[in-house]
Amino acid sequence: MAPIPGSGLAKGLAVTLRTMTRKTVTEQYPDVQPELPPRTRGVIGLFEENCTVCMLCARECPDWCIYIDSHKETVPPAAPGGRERSRNVLDRFAIDFSLCMYCGICIEVCPFDALFWSPEFEYAETDIRELTHERDKLREWMWTVPAPPALDPGAEEPKEIAAARKTAEKLAATQAEPGEGAS
Repeated sequence: MAPIPGSGLAKGLAVTLRTMTRKTVTEQYPDVQPELPPRTRGVIGLFEENCTVCMLCARECPDWCIYIDSHKETVPPAAPGGRERSRNVLDRFAIDFSLCMYCGICIEVCPFDALFWSPEFEYAETDIRELTHERDKLREWMWTVPAPPALDPGAEEPKEIAAARKTAEKLAATQAEPGEGAS
């Protein structure tokens, strides 16, 4: 069956009329904060304690907007007769958000969970040179990162948490033993 001539135009006008009769909703943004989904991607936060200066994030960044400087420190042996070890110490960690395309590759490749998405999106600057955020500013963003979603109650305990719990229980048991003998 052939379409009636002008039916497309009539459908288009019907959509226009329906839209014209609806009340518009304007978000009063600066005065009223928007309701964002819980895992919104805004800016990248740095959990500095987890960063081992492995440089994976900087190497994998397609925009080369992550700048990392570090130096090596010698750590004394953990046990007598052991050997000294060296470790990297983070001197500078900066992200140039004027270059960043927010792809999240740096967050995905970080093996030590040092980078996270923060839902904060209000960090505009009047000067583009101020969009390079150093580690102090990135650490501030970290406090706005929401907690991860809860684990499935029926799932088994993650190996990392089980190992940490066992270590904490052993430590508590060894600290409790000297107190028992003193009584």
